[in-house]
Amino acid sequence: VTPSVALVDDVEAELDKQVSLTRHVDRVRTALSGRQSGIVVVDDLDQGLAVVNAYAAEHLEIQTADATAWAARVVNAGAVFVGAFAPVSLGDYCAGSNHVLPTAGCACHAGGLSVRSFRKPVHVVEYDEAALREVSDHVVTLADAEDLPGHGAAVRVRFTSGDR
Repeated sequence: VTPSVALVDDVEAELDKQVSLTRHVDRVRTALSGRQSGIVVVDDLDQGLAVVNAYAAEHLEIQTADATAWAARVVNAGAVFVGAFAPVSLGDYCAGSNHVLPTAGCACHAGGLSVRSFRKPVHVVEYDEAALREVSDHVVTLADAEDLPGHGAAVRVRFTSGDR
């Protein structure tokens, strides 16, 4: 993703050179010819950032001036590698991000494997009567909007006289 057509030309030439030198020529050519691979020319870096966030790449390298500032604006990526000395392989094998990252655009809603992946949160909700009364109209309105009358009734019944 770049606003520079000259960079596109240079990258395409270098890719041709590097692919021919790899041990896995066929695998790399297949990967680069897939619909998940491509070079996107944008009008400016802000548009590029929008493309990057929409694509939600597994690995994202930022190679531009002020790379750290641009990286801070990335919200959808499995791992972001900032600057000339942070190659993807560093994250895979050494830097601590890891090699288990969301693929196929899943970085828009998931992150890489971490110790948190093995924890199961339990949400506990506790309200007192005054707190429920304060939000009861909102809950009933939302339940009605979703056509779930039982959800609204579960709130209303707590404030009707008689048996609870």
